[in-house]
Amino acid sequence: MLSLLHIENIAVIECADIEFGQGLTVLTGETGAGKSIIIDAVGAILGRRTSRDLVRAGAGKGFVSAIFTDLPNELVEKLQEYGLDGEEPDTVHIQRQLSTDGKTVCRVNMKPVSVSVLRELSPYLINIHGQHDGQKLMDEEYHIEFLDSFAEVAPILAEYQPIYHKLLSMKRQINELERSEQERLQRIDVLSYHLEEIEQADLTDGEEETLRERKTFFDNAGRLAHTLHEAYEALDNEENGACTLVAQAANSLSDVGDVSASVQEIAEKAEEVKYLLADLRDAIAEERGRIDFSQSEQELVENRLDEIYRLEQKYGSTIAEVLAYAASSRDELERLQSADERREVLRAEYKQLLAQAKELAQELSRCRKEAAVRLESRIVAELSELDMDKVRLSVQVETGTKLTIYGLDTVSFLISVNPGEDLKPLSKVASGGELSRVMLAMKNVLTAREPVGTLIFDEIDTGVSGRAAQKIAHKLVQIGAQKQTLCVTHLPQIAAMGNHHLLISKSVAGERTYTSVVPIEGAVRVDEIARMLAGDAITDNTRSNAQELLEHAQKKGNV
Repeated sequence: MLSLLHIENIAVIECADIEFGQGLTVLTGETGAGKSIIIDAVGAILGRRTSRDLVRAGAGKGFVSAIFTDLPNELVEKLQEYGLDGEEPDTVHIQRQLSTDGKTVCRVNMKPVSVSVLRELSPYLINIHGQHDGQKLMDEEYHIEFLDSFAEVAPILAEYQPIYHKLLSMKRQINELERSEQERLQRIDVLSYHLEEIEQADLTDGEEETLRERKTFFDNAGRLAHTLHEAYEALDNEENGACTLVAQAANSLSDVGDVSASVQEIAEKAEEVKYLLADLRDAIAEERGRIDFSQSEQELVENRLDEIYRLEQKYGSTIAEVLAYAASSRDELERLQSADERREVLRAEYKQLLAQAKELAQELSRCRKEAAVRLESRIVAELSELDMDKVRLSVQVETGTKLTIYGLDTVSFLISVNPGEDLKPLSKVASGGELSRVMLAMKNVLTAREPVGTLIFDEIDTGVSGRAAQKIAHKLVQIGAQKQTLCVTHLPQIAAMGNHHLLISKSVAGERTYTSVVPIEGAVRVDEIARMLAGDAITDNTRSNAQELLEHAQKKGNV
């Protein structure tokens, strides 16, 4: 159960510590006083989505803290599973800090956790019934969820739904494989032609760079050969080549070298130049011999480059990309060519899986139909205690042939609130007050076996007054005897029946709005119930009426 709720800087609540006891606790206050803020704060503790606007204006952060005691065994085991158990095994402390920048910090027993962990713990902590639940009751799409909760078919659904999702995926694959045969054959022809063209080219990664170097050589080979020839002739011409002339000069100088020492030195230099020129001539001759110019090879190189360029224009900007395209095309071609075989394998697996899904769906149908009968009688019994003893309710389970996420069934709640009237959908028959009582009855039935320790009813009294309000009050007392129950109410009949009464009030100080939450009893409680009876015009009569309501509750042993 929820023992303590601490709120800081949440909306108009600057700081509040709220203690809760066992039984039924009622929360009252004028419209706009901040009752919904209490629900929002509890929702934050349960991991619900929050808005940054929830943080009080002028504050950078808001904070909510809750202490729960007398924990159900399922929650104790869940805390141990996550390593979140505290020093007191029967107590859990949950905190959540909200920031105006949208960030949130959560802790369980002072250990940091994610918001998703709070959501996983919430089913064991608090069940909130608000106006949204009433809207869901009006929408038949959600009726199957109500029945499934009562039928306790979650384990079967957990087995069925993954199979259902796999069936959808396999069906898409089979449909893809069953696209037009002509389209498949055309694609096979195109891919086969592309692959044949690429494979015949027998491309090698890096080949293009080598060919381009060779082409550059061929493009410049003629000019290079001519230049080497001219250089060789300039050196080796028998009449006026440099080698011949220098040799002649060296020989002439050598003949007179013994006449003069300086001439001898010049003769030696001339002899050295003669040998250098000879070496230069031989080097040029060797380079001329290395020039292997073949017109046919040049044509082959240029044709190969043309072929590569054509393939790159069609299949990729480089040889590597062309080869990658060929690899992917080969894979696709293999898939297309084996489509028939793969389709038959998928069909067989799909058929087997479909049989398994239908078997589980039929088991769901059986459980739902059995549970529907029990749920009808339980809800009718509850409604009888809520001043709807003439009501007839039918939980109809229609089993079709097409699988859905829930199996083969559609579920609808039909009701007749007056004798002689036909059963009709809730949305077309029930008034606001009747719908509130149906929802309360269902909540009482559905949560009876749930491990949750605390129930919160947010304005369950919508559209209710008089005798029906009194019946709802007594039902809430009964529920509170089984589980801690909190009820935000506008009805004095309900407020008077609470074991505990919290007054939520709003005040303005220094141009700021403040909301306070305080327990009330005695004369203050009488005045609050009188206000709920007559508004601001509180008289001795309204106080007397309020006192009577409280005395009636006291006789019931509730106050």
